[in-house]
Amino acid sequence: MLFPPANGHRAGPALALFALTALAIGATWWWLGRPVALPPSPLGPGEKLYCVSYAPYRGDQDPLVEGTRVPAAQIDEDLALIAKYSNCVRIYSVDDGAADVLASARRYGLKVLDGLWLSNKAEKNRRQIATTIALAKEYADVVSAVIVGNEVLLRGEMPADALIAAIREVKAQVPEPVSYADVWEFWLRNPEVASAVDFITIHMLPYWEDFPIPADKAAAHVKEIHDQVATAFPGKDIMIGELGWPSRGRMREAARPSPSDQARVILETLAFAKRANVRVNVIEAFDQPWKRWLEGTVGGQWGIFDRATGAPKFSFSGAAISDHPDWAMQALAGIALAAAAFAAAFAAGRAKLAPPYFWWRIAALAYLPAVLFGWTITQVAPESFSAGGWLRSLALVAVAAASPLVCAMAAAVRRPLPPFSALLDGTGMQGDALTWALGLSFLLLVLLAVQTALGLVFDPRYRDIPFAALGAAVLPYLVLWASTARRPGPPAMAERTAAVVLAASAIYIAVNESFANWQAIWFCAALLGLAFILAQARGAPSSG
Repeated sequence: MLFPPANGHRAGPALALFALTALAIGATWWWLGRPVALPPSPLGPGEKLYCVSYAPYRGDQDPLVEGTRVPAAQIDEDLALIAKYSNCVRIYSVDDGAADVLASARRYGLKVLDGLWLSNKAEKNRRQIATTIALAKEYADVVSAVIVGNEVLLRGEMPADALIAAIREVKAQVPEPVSYADVWEFWLRNPEVASAVDFITIHMLPYWEDFPIPADKAAAHVKEIHDQVATAFPGKDIMIGELGWPSRGRMREAARPSPSDQARVILETLAFAKRANVRVNVIEAFDQPWKRWLEGTVGGQWGIFDRATGAPKFSFSGAAISDHPDWAMQALAGIALAAAAFAAAFAAGRAKLAPPYFWWRIAALAYLPAVLFGWTITQVAPESFSAGGWLRSLALVAVAAASPLVCAMAAAVRRPLPPFSALLDGTGMQGDALTWALGLSFLLLVLLAVQTALGLVFDPRYRDIPFAALGAAVLPYLVLWASTARRPGPPAMAERTAAVVLAASAIYIAVNESFANWQAIWFCAALLGLAFILAQARGAPSSG
């Protein structure tokens, strides 16, 4: 039971406030999980996507690891699913099991945009070119075009004249049309490449633009860029070789990865493409976990099909979709945490009668952290792809769960935070378990906050923003600070130093990420709240 029956005369206000808090948590998650309306689908009955990018890797399969081999049966299973929704797949390299892809594509009636990977490694380029030419001839009924190189100009691994030579070499030996694929800007910077190709393949990923484009403006941006490229290369057919949006990951300015935004961007862009008679290849068929090592969590979340369900992540009919399909479980996790916080406060304060206003403090301490805790636990798996990542994610979950509990108990007995110096040398701790738990959890929170904040200052592009975990952990300490008496004594220098680092980081991150990035703003607000607590800390009074 949450509260012992013997203390029923004391439990009434606590039970009432807990019930209200639980109701608020559930209502908040219901609102977050409600289906989001999408634009109507441009695809008619039975109509399929023109093409989707396909990489066959699953789980821990990684093309960057030498010797990685993908079983042919795995590729065949993937293409059987893709064929239900698309007429074509685009591949990028002969190292992606290209022969198996082509064989399965023939079996399921799929066309293939056959790609070869160019780099600054001449020997590998020769193998890519030779193998691609042979496959294009053998599977002439399957290969609809050959794309010679992918973003090699963007990566700076080959000059334009060498690229043109490679394109012409392939073009002279294959019957299919030949193109090169790169970000639209690099076509404009290297217009001479257009003379060597049969059609131009441009990549447009609004999320990754230098000035990120929000989802509701992505289709208009794609149209604007397509028209700009068409004006620069009159008479050349233009294909959009990559168009997509991530379903999960960190925001970039106002560009928010989510299932509904992924669906919106793709459906609205396909609508433009259909009106303008433009071919669009969607990136990509399936999530690629290995890309998280290169681009962070968001890099592995661009797939539009779910292998587990054998269906698209969103309906191509334009049906509404939830950004939090597991909202009920997230709400239950939050309610359980709130219940634990109320129970902890009741247990710690059972020796005295708590006034009713005290339980309002516990409700304030528990509500938002409980909501954010439900958000935090769903981020652990996708954001953890190394031993250090798992350790950090689990540590964030631990402090997000522990903070409401220890702060609720401390508030019940008006126990202030101990200074770091007391934790380090044990002075004044007197073996008190609550004080130790309070101090150690706060110290861990500060260490995680400093590490995360500095990462977002010095190397932010691919780093996740743990706004939910940090917010869930900081708010209880703010409530505790407001509930306890101030300790006399000199300023605590370790805490002051950490406060300066966190406050300066918060200001920089907010400016760098922009105020359109609400994830960053929430995160920075948590940093400033933590910095405020640290700045108020006092050390032990001097004995002199």
